[in-house]
Amino acid sequence: MTELRTLQGRILTPAGWRRGRIGFDSQVRSVEDNGGADHGDDERIVLPGFIDLHVHGAAGVDLMQGFDVARTIARAHVRYGTTALLGTTMTAAEDDIVHALQGLAAAMAAPDPDAAQILGVHLEGPFISPHRLGAQPPLTVEATLDSVRRLHALAPIRVLTLAPEIGRHTELIPALCALGIRVQVGHSAGTYEEGLAALRAGASGFTHLFNGMTGVDHYTPGIAAAALAHAEYAELIPDLQHVHPGAIRLALRAIPRLYAVTDATAATGMPDGEYALGSQRVHKCLGCVRLASGSLAGSALTMDQALRNLVEVGLDLADASDRVSAFPAQYLGLPDRGRLEPGARADLVVLDAQLRVVEVHVAGRAIALS
Repeated sequence: MTELRTLQGRILTPAGWRRGRIGFDSQVRSVEDNGGADHGDDERIVLPGFIDLHVHGAAGVDLMQGFDVARTIARAHVRYGTTALLGTTMTAAEDDIVHALQGLAAAMAAPDPDAAQILGVHLEGPFISPHRLGAQPPLTVEATLDSVRRLHALAPIRVLTLAPEIGRHTELIPALCALGIRVQVGHSAGTYEEGLAALRAGASGFTHLFNGMTGVDHYTPGIAAAALAHAEYAELIPDLQHVHPGAIRLALRAIPRLYAVTDATAATGMPDGEYALGSQRVHKCLGCVRLASGSLAGSALTMDQALRNLVEVGLDLADASDRVSAFPAQYLGLPDRGRLEPGARADLVVLDAQLRVVEVHVAGRAIALS
């Protein structure tokens, strides 16, 4: 069992901010006020660990490479406060997706105590529209229940992106939900009506809102408009490159539990240069990741920077924290995460006054950040 430890500072709890002390081993055991006493470290900020539901890579490696790269990715992201994540696939031939999931399953079977916990798979491809590929290669296929079951048997698919207008995808959604999969609409050329039909069939989210989908034209509203009008949850990449701050503010007003993802690639945490994104090559320059064509291709975003960007856009810190931890946890149905209260898992991030990560604890274990 993890040794009982304490941290002092401003602690974000479900009931609001507490200035005091949090006690924890692998779980949070207590949150206590300091009784008005002054402590030099009271300005340290203690938040729930960040949960990233859309991660392709980091540290120079891409999940589609299989083998032990999932472990490398999880070790890289934990340094930025991410205590749990979903390994995310690219559109590819089924054999290549199988290879990636086998590597991810092996990492899940032998968890690395010095890494973010891998919660499962976000299957972003191949069940998407060939007309809204974004940075995905042109290897799309129509989903079948058998094909999803085969992949789900290799590693747990927690989130699956599909284009509802393709074939019988919308009809398939209830069966996918019955497998415990959260179905998201994304990489879609569909109409507003097709997006709404997917929600009514059981879809519960939208993949990187605004990116890779039809938009909000007032005569012919598309998938993004369906999300803004009806969604409870949607993911968004707040790197301030994928989505203009004004559009982020629009989405924040419209979607109650809009949450941040990084869509991080192998370029995350690395210098400018060329990296893999599935079967393709991408270029990182000045923090931006693009295909040779110039199109955005995932990001080099980290979750601590996502938090800072949400604050820069105008959110208060507690609201921004919910969107990098509490809301993703709620979306996946994880009641013991994204909250700091007795009985919750002790996934903690400690920030300084500039919102820079100074400590990370995964299930109570302190992570070395250098």
